[in-house]
Amino acid sequence: MKLLLFLLLPLSGLADEPLKLTLPTDNRAIFNGKPEDFYMWVPRHFDGKDSKPWAAGQYGFVRTLVNTNREGIIATKFHEGLDIKPMKRDRNNRPLDIVRTISAGTVVYVNPNSGGSNYGKYIVVEHKWGSGPFYSLYAHLSETSVTEGQQLLGGSTLGKMGYTGQGITRERSHLHLELNLLATENFDDWHEKVLKGKNPHGLYNGMNLIGIDIASLFLAQKNNPDLTIPAFLSGATPYYKVTVPRIRALEIVDRYPWLKKGSHEKPSASWEISFTDSGIPLAVIPSHRMVTGPTISYVRTTRSKHSYHTRKRLTGEGRRASLSKSGLDFISFFTNSHTQE
Repeated sequence: MKLLLFLLLPLSGLADEPLKLTLPTDNRAIFNGKPEDFYMWVPRHFDGKDSKPWAAGQYGFVRTLVNTNREGIIATKFHEGLDIKPMKRDRNNRPLDIVRTISAGTVVYVNPNSGGSNYGKYIVVEHKWGSGPFYSLYAHLSETSVTEGQQLLGGSTLGKMGYTGQGITRERSHLHLELNLLATENFDDWHEKVLKGKNPHGLYNGMNLIGIDIASLFLAQKNNPDLTIPAFLSGATPYYKVTVPRIRALEIVDRYPWLKKGSHEKPSASWEISFTDSGIPLAVIPSHRMVTGPTISYVRTTRSKHSYHTRKRLTGEGRRASLSKSGLDFISFFTNSHTQE
């Protein structure tokens, strides 16, 4: 998702406190016009050539290139956060950078184990800025120095940068940083019924966290210190909309009231939920359309497969689209349809 970096006005009444975001390490190259010094490169082999593009360390669809017939070469694999380069290394090439929280908050999860997650050792901090809970995630750490329930000021030390987690080498040591919405508070139940397996990370499993473009948020906040996340996301446009039967109130709207559009008090046949290409919910609107299950009611027209642009949650191309199995599973986060008899 590309968000315009312009001065956004905050939406009234949505944030009790400013975000007060600070970078999590001493690497500030993102503010100095040197992204190649900020993002950790990712090894790539494409079209018979090897490369190490720093751009693949950004947020967004930046990995796994595909040569399409109509749109040329596009990246189809989504990266949920930022991969930040280390500034200091020891004589054995291990990173020495201290990792700090990006804003005041509460530590809600610490995974002290290198295995069991692609994140390796990681920490999740909850932030309450008046427009719902948001969760910053710090991954691939070599050390953690906080405990769950600990209250932190912005810039408080969390641990040390490392290279824990599947596929991360010492050469590619970095901090993977995310800022997320929480998809569902019923994730354990969803995981058991949909994935048929044990969930070792509770609510703070990466599958239950919906990342927003935190790099653009850092840059936008520099222009507007009073920026709120709802105002920031108002610069995004939907890639698709899904209409679902109105069986109950949607949990995510209670958690993030700014998603409400239109009158939610009046009865309606269904809800229409707008999503970005990566799956960030943008709006929930009452609809009179009669549907028996999740149905695509709008999709952005493309000249290649929708699966390339939606993390494989949609199938089809052009003006036609439908939800894939993974897309239906994703929508069940918001509707709790997996709990229905």
